[in-house]
Amino acid sequence: MEALILLGSLAVLLAIGVPVAYSLCIASMVGYWVIDLPLDALMVAIGSGVNKFSLLAIPFFVLAGAIMAEGGMARRLVEFASVLVGFIRGGLSLVNILASTFFGAISGSSVADTASVGTVLIPEMEKKGYPRDFATAVTVSGSVQAVLIPPSHNAVIYSLAAGGSVSIASLFLAGILPGLLLGMTVAGLCLFFAYRRGYPKGELIPMAQARRIVLDALWGLMTMVIILGGIMSGIFTATESAAVACVWAFGVTMFVYRDYRWRDLPKLIHRTVKTVTIVMILIGFAAGFGQIMTFMQLPAEITALFTSLSDNPYVILLCINVMLLVLGTLMDMAPLILILTPILLPVVSALGVHPVHFGMIMMVNLGIGLISPPVGSVLFVGSAVAKLRIEAVVKSMLPFYVGLLGVLLLVTYVPAISLFIPQAMGY
Repeated sequence: MEALILLGSLAVLLAIGVPVAYSLCIASMVGYWVIDLPLDALMVAIGSGVNKFSLLAIPFFVLAGAIMAEGGMARRLVEFASVLVGFIRGGLSLVNILASTFFGAISGSSVADTASVGTVLIPEMEKKGYPRDFATAVTVSGSVQAVLIPPSHNAVIYSLAAGGSVSIASLFLAGILPGLLLGMTVAGLCLFFAYRRGYPKGELIPMAQARRIVLDALWGLMTMVIILGGIMSGIFTATESAAVACVWAFGVTMFVYRDYRWRDLPKLIHRTVKTVTIVMILIGFAAGFGQIMTFMQLPAEITALFTSLSDNPYVILLCINVMLLVLGTLMDMAPLILILTPILLPVVSALGVHPVHFGMIMMVNLGIGLISPPVGSVLFVGSAVAKLRIEAVVKSMLPFYVGLLGVLLLVTYVPAISLFIPQAMGY
């Protein structure tokens, strides 16, 4: 009964439009009142939730991504991708996917990926003969890579929601193969449609120009090397690599590329602080909500419920996937990770699923939710950039949804896709 009051109050608050963070806070207060605990304990839980060193990775990665996004990196990555695959039939759609891969490995944000790459490539693809709705669908679908490949902000949030039992570095490494698999799946669909619909080939870029483009892009791509190389070599922790990447991104943008004006820098930092503040408020209130769920033994009850449905782990994982897909279309990714991880992690742990593997399952599920109606934030950003109705974009994305669901099944039922690199690196 206590758990029903807690979850019911949260559902009602969300239904009437109260912001997610404040819904979690108010529902937590209701829960503490129901089980007769002082609100001082809730304040302590909220404070403890944000008083973690690992959380410093989020503002550093957000700032590094923002600096590179607004400092001309997106355009240079598009040009670099054009050198590699632009000459193939349908090459501009492949350029879109590859640029999203590179940019996602710098920004860690699907929204930033769609906005930056889409602004450059959607008009260019339309000019070359691609339908605008198809160009938007490619951009939006390809941006899901950013929630998987490092430095994914959501991997940091999952590590926190898992109680610190899963290292951020292992999650970063685990996201590499699923992210690349997702990108290759979307690229394969692009090639299929390019040959079936006769989309144009791009022009082969002359060697001298290609050399200049590659050298220009390498400055920004070094950010990826710093993040991944530092973590894999053991030189940096994930948080330290975020700080170093931020300094590098600032240096490249302001002193090498010099496309960004110094007087605009305070505005960029202000936007970054606002974004991080929203995330931190959400994390703190989610910590209080998680504590009251623990007091009510809700995770144990949910585990018992799922195991009573079936003793087959494949069936239970399928049920969890369906639930995550549905919830992902109704709520944003970060709050769902914070709310559901303490509930579902004991369930999958009882089935023998590795916590890192489950992190990737959750990321892919909720990443699909980001590009699905009615609430998909990335879908809305893509539609806004392309100036198209949501319905037109969703119709063009139907084949991509099928491909992404195929990737989800592979990630769910083939643990090696997620665990091979972390285990090979000793995590």
